[in-house]
Amino acid sequence: MTTQVSTSHEILSRLDNEILVFDGATGTYLQQHGLESGGCPELMNADAPDTIRGMARDYFDAGSDIVLTNSFGGTKFRLQHYDAQDRVRELNALAAELARSQAGPGQYVAGSVGPTGEFIEPLGTVSESEMYDAFAEQIIALEEGGADAVMIETQMVLDEAQIAIKATRENTDLVVLATMVFDKGPRGFFTMWGTSPEDAAIGLREAGADVVGSNCGNGIDKMIEVAEQMRPVVDCPIVIESNAGIPVYKAGDIIYPESPEYMAERYEKLADIPVQILGGCCGTTPEHIRALVEAVK
Repeated sequence: MTTQVSTSHEILSRLDNEILVFDGATGTYLQQHGLESGGCPELMNADAPDTIRGMARDYFDAGSDIVLTNSFGGTKFRLQHYDAQDRVRELNALAAELARSQAGPGQYVAGSVGPTGEFIEPLGTVSESEMYDAFAEQIIALEEGGADAVMIETQMVLDEAQIAIKATRENTDLVVLATMVFDKGPRGFFTMWGTSPEDAAIGLREAGADVVGSNCGNGIDKMIEVAEQMRPVVDCPIVIESNAGIPVYKAGDIIYPESPEYMAERYEKLADIPVQILGGCCGTTPEHIRALVEAVK
């Protein structure tokens, strides 16, 4: 499944000698700005465009170099849960257009592509070609809307992530970033399907990703460990987007315990590894991104 890795995009050129900063959490932001429990974030691209523009603007203003689109669940497989499977092109193109409208010089938009929620045959009922087509449909729309890159994120199954990378490479000119989620057990870090950080980094890179890494699932201390395991086995830039710790329930609210100040000190350690793209996942806010920028820029 190896394909040619692009080397000419401006984002990649900048990574040769500087650290770029991603944004913070999308879901956390939207839940604080009107997304109801169980609601479809992607429908907000059509129904609440000012909120989506505001999210991109808040993160760019905080110092993000790259902002994700509101399209994590933008494949037909995820949208069918909201009877919106026929709106893939519309909702993904809108997601990119809304983020692009807030980007200034030297600021970029990355199309967020999450897991499909399906499994490839024979474990599941979806064929490889069906999954490929679903990813291609979404990612082509993100490029049409103005995305500079695609972030194939929060992946748990290496085969699925590789299919998404292939769909991007064969149908667009987007820079490809790909990340997986790891849990730490008695034997170390693995995805829920048994892939180690080292094997994930190698597999994502061989599939054609320009940038590999990890997001979600862990607070920043464990993310440092994951990055340290990935760094020696690949020659490409690494991206890490850490949660603001593991959430706890307190007085009926979900609280993420890691403050901007706590994370900022550890972002410096990630930068030293080196990790070339740093950002936040669940629980992180524009304030976390400001602290990150001050720590590593």
